[in-house]
Amino acid sequence: MPTYLSPGVYVEEIASGSAPIVGVGTSIAAFIGTITIAESSYNINNVVGENVGTGDNATKSFDLSNYPVAENELNVQVDDNVNVPASDFVLVNDDNAQKSQIVFATAPASEDITVDYYINSVGKGEIKLCTNFSEFKNFFGDFVLPSGETPGQNTLAHAVYGFFRNGGTRCYVTWITTEESEVDGVLEDFEAIDEITIVVAPGNLVLGSYIKDHCEKMGDRIAILDSENTEETIDLSGTGVVDTLKPFNSTYAALYFPWIQVYDPASNSNIYVPPSGHIAGVYARVDGQRGVHKAPANETILGALELEYNLSKAKQDGLNPDGINCIRKLNGNIRVWGARTLGGDANGEFKYVNIRRQFNYLRDSIDKGTQWTVFEPNDSELWAKIRRNISAFLTNEWRNGALFGTTPQEAFYVKCDAETNPAEVRDLGQVITEIGVAVIKPAEFVIFRLSQWSGS
Repeated sequence: MPTYLSPGVYVEEIASGSAPIVGVGTSIAAFIGTITIAESSYNINNVVGENVGTGDNATKSFDLSNYPVAENELNVQVDDNVNVPASDFVLVNDDNAQKSQIVFATAPASEDITVDYYINSVGKGEIKLCTNFSEFKNFFGDFVLPSGETPGQNTLAHAVYGFFRNGGTRCYVTWITTEESEVDGVLEDFEAIDEITIVVAPGNLVLGSYIKDHCEKMGDRIAILDSENTEETIDLSGTGVVDTLKPFNSTYAALYFPWIQVYDPASNSNIYVPPSGHIAGVYARVDGQRGVHKAPANETILGALELEYNLSKAKQDGLNPDGINCIRKLNGNIRVWGARTLGGDANGEFKYVNIRRQFNYLRDSIDKGTQWTVFEPNDSELWAKIRRNISAFLTNEWRNGALFGTTPQEAFYVKCDAETNPAEVRDLGQVITEIGVAVIKPAEFVIFRLSQWSGS
């Protein structure tokens, strides 16, 4: 306490002990690419000389311009059958030519040396934040030929490019090889990145269950899944098509079908790619323009030229109830024409993507905005502050059109008082607040009942 020594008026600043709740971000994506880095062997022949000073050095150049390379990194491994230390190889980068040379220093004159080389992208499992596609290229490389020596690199590049083109602003990117065991470590690292709200593994159906489980565990993010590359493997007229396309039910996952056609700069042709990266960008665009409460549907997919399978309304009738979100060509545009979580009607009150994501947003915002309450005296003053803060936050959401009702009283309620916090609850060190919100469901089925009228 300050000491007052002379008469006068004293104005003091004091901390209120509480802070307003601020809405968290909702459109930060995390991408897991599945890439097989090329490995090749080359013979370095006609090596002569006993040492660098007197002999001729053998060299081999490798063009790195079409590989997912970070800073032109290249590693070599000497054939185990050759008794030459790897330290005798020197790597030299020619930045102008985007090439690297392996220079051999010394070896027995009659021996052929086999060198395995492989090109490193960002370290396997290493996570990088990208705020534009140029940053992605710096870390992971550009588009490459789809049939080239690095399978999966082009799929990841198109997914991240589609994310940014459709409205995405920030994403975390990493890569693994085809080993499923590697994904657990990546997802564990994702847990520490609190701002992630969307998780994508472009084109990798096997990882779908992993990222779904991750999203369910975290409770603040959703998985966007791809369907199979369908035209050659699935008969959409068959009775088992839903079971083929839908791997499981989950309110924390959404699946989109079919694949979309985009322009591929590497091959200078149009190719089909999984849509999940583009869809993540659509989520971000809708969040920014309308809010997370708006269903990310009836939206154009920028960059999409055609569909691998053109769906009719009759075909979608058999897919939509189970939460298989269709992408359709309508009025000349490729549009997202579904807004359900995977499982659809079976998911009850969370059958719509926007409802799931809105609850994730509300829960995370309230969680982060009320951390100041921990270890505060558990009394009526604390309860009043909690009610006031949460009510102010939800009132702002209602004003932004995110909650249903003509008044705040119709849109939500917040209850934190002696009834929710009796003595036995307080003895456990708990303070309990009940919150109810009236969310806005999407108008999925717009029905006009038209009849003749005589005019009288």
